[in-house]
Amino acid sequence: MADRSSDLQAVLPLFAWLSPSYPVGSFAYSHTLEWAVEVGDVTRDDSLIAWLTDFMTLGAGRTDAILLCHAWRASAMGDRTMLREVNDLALALSPSAELHLETSQQGRSFLDATLAAWPTPGLMDIESEVAFPVSVGMAAAAHGIPLPVTVQAYLFALVQTLVSAAIRLAPIGQTAGTRVTAAMGAVVREVAGVAERLSLDDVGGATFRADLGSFHHENQYTRLFRS
Repeated sequence: MADRSSDLQAVLPLFAWLSPSYPVGSFAYSHTLEWAVEVGDVTRDDSLIAWLTDFMTLGAGRTDAILLCHAWRASAMGDRTMLREVNDLALALSPSAELHLETSQQGRSFLDATLAAWPTPGLMDIESEVAFPVSVGMAAAAHGIPLPVTVQAYLFALVQTLVSAAIRLAPIGQTAGTRVTAAMGAVVREVAGVAERLSLDDVGGATFRADLGSFHHENQYTRLFRS
């Protein structure tokens, strides 16, 4: 019983860090989903599941998972050089100004909040821009949170953020959003499990329509979200 209690205590910070109340501003971003709704790519729950599945398996979800894993390991080893290399790659992979802002603003806000509220000697600071998955990986390693649960929690929180955006954009309602979130659980587990075994050379995406959509979103006439 003591071991189980210790394991639970180890992951408790994730509940705070990845909740909507944590001051990272995730509610302000849709990662081009707003444009996908605007042009009719996402119109109801089945098309949202298809969009999210591609996002997770072929796009930013998979990439973020790989980057988070390597940031976690670099932080666990105290390898500041490797950590900076992972972070530089993460920032360089942003395909547009909006998506660069999405990851860098959330990453900086997350790291600042965590250094202030959850300090620990192992948590290194990156004084310049920092990508969101890198920040989460750093913090989890510094607090001794296991990598498998960290990467799954990060990806599932990302799904929930995008489902919340879809509800506010109105192609689905709250009940459908709950079904979509539940349906994405298996995809999250699969992507997280594979990402743990991949190298930085395996980073890459094929969601070209969504990436180009981020440029169109910058000039969209009406916008609720920053990306």
